[in-house]
Amino acid sequence: MVADAASVRDEVISVLPGGEACLQLADGRAVRDAAAANPPDIAIVDLQVGSMGGMAICMDLRLEESGGRVPHVPVLLLLDRRADVFLAKRCGAEGWIVKPLDPVRLRRAIEAIRAGGTFHDPTFQPDPVLVAPR
Repeated sequence: MVADAASVRDEVISVLPGGEACLQLADGRAVRDAAAANPPDIAIVDLQVGSMGGMAICMDLRLEESGGRVPHVPVLLLLDRRADVFLAKRCGAEGWIVKPLDPVRLRRAIEAIRAGGTFHDPTFQPDPVLVAPR
């Protein structure tokens, strides 16, 4: 779990099953070394981390993976707004959730990504009926 805001880390930790280990980082620059030393099942990363943002963290993990220095780490990005979905897709994240967070969506996302799938949060997505060309 990577977020510089303790409140975001607390929200995420609260939905994890009891007794499950979770490394909490407030500095994005520490993620690469942590992933190399002890690869996580999933990296849950806030988009806005002061030292190194979520997109940069995800891209760094992907580049390190391509160089064989870090195994594949599935990433769930916590986005601030719907427009940030572009960034999540661009950096190769397996999933994303648009804030505000809620326990049900967060738990579903974590379970889907841990099972080898993806989770693309439909929150605030435009209704296709309303935006379809005539």
